[in-house]
Amino acid sequence: MNFQSHGNIKKALIDLLFIMVGTAIYALGLHIFIAPNQIAPGGISGLAIVINYLTNLPIGILQFVLNLPLLIIAIKYLGNDFTIKTLISVLALSANLDYVVAGLPTYVGDPLLSSLFGGAVMGFGLAIVFMRGYTTGGTDIVSRLLQRRFPYMQIGKILFAIDAVIIAISAAVFGQIETALYGMVSVFTSALLMDSVLYGMDRGKLAFIISPKAAEISKEVISQLDRSATIIKSTGAFTNKEGAVLMVAVHRQQYYPLKNIIHDIDPTAFVIVADSSEILGEGFKRIKE
Repeated sequence: MNFQSHGNIKKALIDLLFIMVGTAIYALGLHIFIAPNQIAPGGISGLAIVINYLTNLPIGILQFVLNLPLLIIAIKYLGNDFTIKTLISVLALSANLDYVVAGLPTYVGDPLLSSLFGGAVMGFGLAIVFMRGYTTGGTDIVSRLLQRRFPYMQIGKILFAIDAVIIAISAAVFGQIETALYGMVSVFTSALLMDSVLYGMDRGKLAFIISPKAAEISKEVISQLDRSATIIKSTGAFTNKEGAVLMVAVHRQQYYPLKNIIHDIDPTAFVIVADSSEILGEGFKRIKE
């Protein structure tokens, strides 16, 4: 066995471990908090919970059956690699739901707490799955298919509409409008925690400063904020004059001191500020190997 094949086997085993752990955590959130309180968090999981309520069929089996048509379509349009990875995740999730966590106690109580904690646990589990480049199917397959067929379509709005329809169906089936509201809370919480795990909690600000005094500003940024900066040569489209753009990444708490530095040196500077979900490198977080 050569080193490359050994590395591939090791990666596959690590992937499998992540998938089993991630889907188990996701199943915990669904089993303990979401399903017992009749909360449908959109997507295939939400639809499975609704059908389970009507038929009493296991949620794990329903999750797999509902994903099956999408997986068949994915083979043709998204390729074998994506489909096989998704199939592994779907099977792992189904097994965890119906066999691993099925016997654990559930929480039936405050639906707001259930939607918050359930969404957080599910989002954490999904993040672990996504870290290895896998997906649990459902709306992720739909989004990729739509993106392939309609590359300029606003996929986020389409997926939101799909989730909204499923949540609305759950409200009609369960007979409570609150079900839809708690479902939306669960979806939002899940997405928020998933993004925090995937993209980091170390958020910051990225500023582009267009000023003839870019060099002076950079010196004060280094001196006062202990941050570095990058000076980029630029040419004004209207004036056709050469100038400089200063690019600075800072922690959130350093943003207002940065504004004060810019204002004190050049009150007329043109500044563009953007949120940065994660900053890696010297002075921030280390890049993981």
